[in-house]
Amino acid sequence: MSESTTGDESGPLLGPADIRELAAALGVRPTKQRGQNFVIDANTVRRIVRTADVRPDDTVVEVGPGLGSLTLALLEAADAVTAVEIDDVLAAALPATVAARLPQRADRFALVHSDAMQVTELPGNPPTALVANLPYNVAVPVLLHMLATFPTIERTLVMVQSEVADRLAARPGNKVYGVPSVKANWYAEVKRAGAIGRNVFWPAPNVDSGLVSLVRRQPPETTASRAEVFAVVDAAFAQRRKTLRAALAGWAGSAAAAEEALVGAGISPKARGEALTVEEFARIAEHKPKRQNEQQNEQQDEQGSTR
Repeated sequence: MSESTTGDESGPLLGPADIRELAAALGVRPTKQRGQNFVIDANTVRRIVRTADVRPDDTVVEVGPGLGSLTLALLEAADAVTAVEIDDVLAAALPATVAARLPQRADRFALVHSDAMQVTELPGNPPTALVANLPYNVAVPVLLHMLATFPTIERTLVMVQSEVADRLAARPGNKVYGVPSVKANWYAEVKRAGAIGRNVFWPAPNVDSGLVSLVRRQPPETTASRAEVFAVVDAAFAQRRKTLRAALAGWAGSAAAAEEALVGAGISPKARGEALTVEEFARIAEHKPKRQNEQQNEQQDEQGSTR
């Protein structure tokens, strides 16, 4: 994509000149601390909206709208858009940008001025889709928080650093398969949905970007809670080079207890976390041995109740 796109050619969407003029008027300089890289190409944001399969009846939540490049494209396609923005200046300016460039859709737009990691509710109808250019430094935790907090989100498309996209979409046995891969797969079917070049951003990042599609699915059938399953995942990959018998020793209470849980779940104690599906992690969580002191407490309770 070239930077030849102008505001006139892009209609209500923002082109490179629009972005720079808006940023200058607001005194905004993109900061590395918040991972700000603004999309300056209207064709790219339209492509993102198409790839996200945004529908006329969707209520879309967008995280980190910045100056509004993607926001405007989403508003053209969706029934409503709610943007979550942490930056004070950007949050204050975005409603005016929407009103100026898409006045006929301004009543379909809502802004939440907050850290996305702290958001637990949104105005209007429950969100059905999440579409976002996520800051690279917080992409995974923000994505997982939104999926956990808003179960009505059916379809998600996020633009993240290419390496993060690879990790999110990785399958068991892949060398980059890890915690993000397993946890994302708890919520959704995950796949890479394309690549984004550096020259569509201002400033141009030092890394390539990728699109990741997540389509909501039912989590694995298990008697273990999500927190219990995720605790196994965290432990398994904290020492990913070790066998699960060793890596899960702290989680289970000892290596022997870990082996007991693994055998009970039908998993080889010599396996490593990178080989397991989210369903297999759930089985391990179901077989967590009771710690000795918990067993002793239960025995004491039983003795007390028979006296």
